[in-house]
Amino acid sequence: MDVLVELAENQILETERLILRPINLNDVESLFEYASDVENTTHVFPTHLSKEETKSVIAGYYMRAPLGKYGIELKSEDKLIGTIDLRVEQEHKRGELGYALNLKYTGNGYMTEAGLALLSLSFETLGLNQVKAMHSTINPKSGEVMKRLGMKKIGVMPKNRIHKEKVVDDVIYAITDTEYAEMVKSEK
Repeated sequence: MDVLVELAENQILETERLILRPINLNDVESLFEYASDVENTTHVFPTHLSKEETKSVIAGYYMRAPLGKYGIELKSEDKLIGTIDLRVEQEHKRGELGYALNLKYTGNGYMTEAGLALLSLSFETLGLNQVKAMHSTINPKSGEVMKRLGMKKIGVMPKNRIHKEKVVDDVIYAITDTEYAEMVKSEK
């Protein structure tokens, strides 16, 4: 199975309340709304200072290599409210999730819903063995999403990276194909 072909065939995923889809330049306003908010970007990426910067990020990151990169569109508002990425290491049959959500939409289970859609894609379609995710220790709310996705804490990587000129520790979570299958079975 060619993972890139599978990702290309699954660029749009739909859940009860969300559409996961490629990001395009029509999303500049929605992405800039939260990417320009310092509080919203504290733990994820550099704060966008202009809509031109947001356009450059969309073109250079999301559109240049779109496979596995999804905008999270809220069906009821027809609006982009966040992003979620699945980075796949095909050789090792594993993936890594990364995500960001407009803070105005937190507390509604949207990121969990989007994450579960990508776990389904990862294990049921792509046949991955493991999916991991990580968050800085100063962003425990992201870890709560990982727990709701059925991920288990693997450990802490001290002084793992420099983020916004600060050295941060990262907490790593993971779920295997077996654990995912058990979780899905128990929910039926």
